[in-house]
Amino acid sequence: MATQEIPAKSKDGLGLGLFGLLAVLTAGLVYTVSGTLKERIVEAGETAPKFTLKTDQGRQVSRADFGGKLLVLNFWATWCQPCVEEIPSLNEFAKKYSDQGVVVLGVSVDRNEKLYRDFVQRNKLAFLTVRDPEANLSGQYGTFKYPETYIIDRNGKVVQKIIGPQNWTDPAYENFFQSLL
Repeated sequence: MATQEIPAKSKDGLGLGLFGLLAVLTAGLVYTVSGTLKERIVEAGETAPKFTLKTDQGRQVSRADFGGKLLVLNFWATWCQPCVEEIPSLNEFAKKYSDQGVVVLGVSVDRNEKLYRDFVQRNKLAFLTVRDPEANLSGQYGTFKYPETYIIDRNGKVVQKIIGPQNWTDPAYENFFQSLL
């Protein structure tokens, strides 16, 4: 029995069709994967991501625990010199506004628990701190520069995002926070 050959024109058409299909599938895969690799970066006006973290005292805290209050969410670390320089003014700010409906929550990305605990104890922080050594929460916010602070209103919306160290005792901050209260 004789086999019949496919004419050369048909072979090329079949090869081009498979190549085209493969190219479309590859492009679709690249598009899908690249979309999942983008880090989310939270900006002012957006709803703040929900979270649950354990405090140094072992208590679970979540964003919902601060409902009805203005939340100052500060990401920092003991190895970050600008963070360390910012802590005294943030501490004074926390003391001044704690009875006015403002809560400061410091989220440390320190991996070394002993260094973190020593720092907190030595500096007698007036605000709640938690340690997030894997930077899971800062990753949810898209934080990669420290210190970075999010001002979150009573409804869970980010009012302002602040990158870099601040002087929290500056009168401009007092005016800003008075306008939010």
